[in-house]
Amino acid sequence: MKSAGPWTTDDFEAMLWHDVHVHGFRLDGYRETDGSADLILDIDYILKWDRSGDTFLFTVCRADLRFHEVFGLKFTLDYATPTAGMCPFSISGIEREVVKAPTGHKSYSWRLPINWPKGSLEFQAPGFTQVLTGDPHVQSGRQSLTPEKRGGGIAA
Repeated sequence: MKSAGPWTTDDFEAMLWHDVHVHGFRLDGYRETDGSADLILDIDYILKWDRSGDTFLFTVCRADLRFHEVFGLKFTLDYATPTAGMCPFSISGIEREVVKAPTGHKSYSWRLPINWPKGSLEFQAPGFTQVLTGDPHVQSGRQSLTPEKRGGGIAA
């Protein structure tokens, strides 16, 4: 990434969430009028991938990824089948498709395939905002931050 954010839906095509780790999530700002809420993911965002010999150097920073006015949320996550420990899960990326209402209102159908362990997040939302909430760290071979580098806590 050439910018330090914040990023919005307009930046989607320039962003990459492959192997981003999710440490927590929460719903915020429930709206009784339409039944939606913001979905906030507490992530380790990989700002940069650099090859260094036979390994990679990753510049990783804690961030909040907030999807606005989410509805129709489906969440599946299976730690039991692979007998995985309760570590942060990682997504393989973020996919979206345009959804147009008969009124002409434009929104998106979002899909976040989870690559460890298996699962997915699916929902509709008109957009997102992502902001860095920590300091960037350059690490060899590690795509997520240690608890010490993250500074503790859960999705803000």
